[in-house]
Amino acid sequence: MNFPFFALLVRWSVLALGVTIATKMIPGIYYDTLGTLIVVVVLLSLFNAVLKPLLVLFSLPFIVLSLGLGVLLINALLFMLVGRMVQGFVVESFWSALGGALIVSLTNVVLSMLIGKKPRPPGAGGGAQPARKAKPDDVIDI
Repeated sequence: MNFPFFALLVRWSVLALGVTIATKMIPGIYYDTLGTLIVVVVLLSLFNAVLKPLLVLFSLPFIVLSLGLGVLLINALLFMLVGRMVQGFVVESFWSALGGALIVSLTNVVLSMLIGKKPRPPGAGGGAQPARKAKPDDVIDI
């Protein structure tokens, strides 16, 4: 059975772990309370769902020319934006934000690989349809 709310909680937990690790490893990033961390995680999730696709779309040529490093810059800018919006969450400089975004991204990648999605059995819904066998008289006319 598919539990989207549980999946959202897992993603938020991974993000919270990434932000916590970033605050421990990167000088210039810190938060005051657990409530502040929760607000930061919710805002980062919202910005990643709404703003990030728009920013990626508008900066696509730069992202292609920089071989994908532009996405890390977008993540750093979103990290800084949350730092300016949430009282009690401090991101002192762009370089701190870049380091924090890198730590959060790496944490997300590593934990996503460890958690992973369990494969669904065939015919369990949501999966790909079985391939149709071609008949000898199937012809594509152009």
